[in-house]
Formats: sequence, C-alpha cells, structure tokens
Amino acid sequence: MSEVYAFWRDLENLPTFMAHLEQVRATGDRTSRWTAEAPFGKDVGWDAEILEEVPGEKLAWRSTGDADVPNAGTVRFLPAPDGVSTEVHVVLVYDIPGGTIGKAVAKYFGEEPHQQLDDDLRRLKQVLETGEVVRSDGAPWGKRARKEFPQRPAQPLSDAELAKGADA
Repeated sequence: MSEVYAFWRDLENLPTFMAHLEQVRATGDRTSRWTAEAPFGKDVGWDAEILEEVPGEKLAWRSTGDADVPNAGTVRFLPAPDGVSTEVHVVLVYDIPGGTIGKAVAKYFGEEPHQQLDDDLRRLKQVLETGEVVRSDGAPWGKRARKEFPQRPAQPLSDAELAKGADA
C-alpha cells in the first residue's frame, strides 16, 4: 500500500499513467501546477493544493486561484481483500467550462474526466505492475494515435474504397 501511495504522492509521476495530463510540477511541499489536454486540441492549467494528507492512506486536494477547470478530490489507498494488493479509490469533483453543453461535448469526444479516470486507474495498475503502460501492436502510441487514426461514425465503404479492397 505504501508503494502505491508513494508513487501517487510524487505528483510528477501522474502524467505517466494519466493520459490527459501533460505535466504536473511541484511548486511547494503541498502545492503544484497542472497542465492537461482539453477537447479540440486546447490545453488547460491550474494550481492545486493538498488540503489533507494521511501518509500511506489519503490525499485530498483542490484547485486554487483562477483554474481553467476548477476541481477537488480525494484519493484513498486501502488494503485489498487479498492482503497484498492496494485498492485506489478516487472521488473527483470538477466544473467543466460551458456548463451542460460543455460536459456533453467533452463526453462525446471521450474527454469527460470520469471516463478518463477509469482508464487512468487501469494504466496506473499497469505501470505499478510492469513499469510501463502496455501498448498493443495496433495502437503503439496510445492516445497520440487518435491524431493519426481519427475515429468517425460507421458508414458504408465508398465505391473507391470497395474497388481498392477488391484489388488487395
């Protein structure tokens, strides 16, 4: 449990498994500066402070000042039922700019923070167990592949695509 807590507490480790984070830089013992990707290729930033810390067990934080995405949360580290592993429980509260429309757009583009958090926790497990985020041969660059292979709604192949497939 203490290993997982220590990894998370070194806030500069967070971008290794949180795909949307560009950088987290400690600015003091309990303060930090965060930069993250936002929808439509924009970056957002904020300063944060740790409000409560119970070493090995809990961190609580909130954004400060004029945050692009005001947020607060708590992460708890609990012993798993197997007596060896650690469960990580995260509660995140945030205010996406644009109100309900902004949240709907973010969710549509897969950028809603709770969607990201689920993926991030899976990657944290990979990093702690293997030392890296495991990538498949089909997506070796992970999230960066979105720019190379943009998703689009399913649709029938065009005549040109059908013809190209017949030649292969």
